[in-house]
Amino acid sequence: MQTFPRTQVEGISLPRMIAGTNWVLGYSHTSPAADALIRRRYAQAQDVARLMEAYLAHGIDAVMGPFEPDGALLLGVGMAGERAGRPMTIIDTPIVDVTDSAAGRAAARARIERSAKMGASICLLHHSCVEQLVNKHRGTIERLPDYLDMIRQAGLVPGLSAHMPELIVYSDRNGYDVQTYIQIYNCAGFLMQVEIEAVARIIHEAKKPVMTIKAMAAGRVSPYVGLTFSYATIRPCDMVTVGAFTPEEVHEDVEIAMAALERRLPNLEGRATPNKTAALGGE
Repeated sequence: MQTFPRTQVEGISLPRMIAGTNWVLGYSHTSPAADALIRRRYAQAQDVARLMEAYLAHGIDAVMGPFEPDGALLLGVGMAGERAGRPMTIIDTPIVDVTDSAAGRAAARARIERSAKMGASICLLHHSCVEQLVNKHRGTIERLPDYLDMIRQAGLVPGLSAHMPELIVYSDRNGYDVQTYIQIYNCAGFLMQVEIEAVARIIHEAKKPVMTIKAMAAGRVSPYVGLTFSYATIRPCDMVTVGAFTPEEVHEDVEIAMAALERRLPNLEGRATPNKTAALGGE
């Protein structure tokens, strides 16, 4: 199979498609029933491993998510890497305590150090905690350098989950030690806080590579539409995080993404429909 194109974050080689984990951890953005379905499907590490092996078959050897030490996700990622003879780069997105106290800082440091112990290479602070530090009046992210320094001391590359697009602007403007960003970006504007065009400009003007997420708007647009838009409108240094529910979906998504990058039609079978029109080969 083709090896997916790559980029770099502070010297770490990464594929331009990153394995997402919402469809492993149970975050469907659809319904509690869908969340439960996902959690049942991926309750065991061996099931996660089979999914991750599909990514590895295309040279996609990086995975993003909030990892836990004994969770099926971490164990499955490790199992897939062993089977493939190629470990996956773990991009952790921890939620840390940002309380301005000695206890809060100790808890934050402990969580970041746990990322290192789990084998992560890149640590992007989760948007839910970072957004508590934003000062829009000053255009700053208060005390962010303290947490970035904790990440450095743990031996990890620091990043920032920036669901709020201003975070990229503030971070670059203030020269924070942030080496990569996560940003919601999709053709439907799903969960985006400002217009698609505005986020596109922020991504293009970012000083560091951007890992875009939710390209298919959590299933609200088809992979062909979502992935084609994303790869057509980001920079060569940027990435798209793509989650999948089955290995077959991984292979389809990779073909669609490669076709977008190569400016060709994807080589896929047509969808099964009960009554195709003549234009689609039906009778």
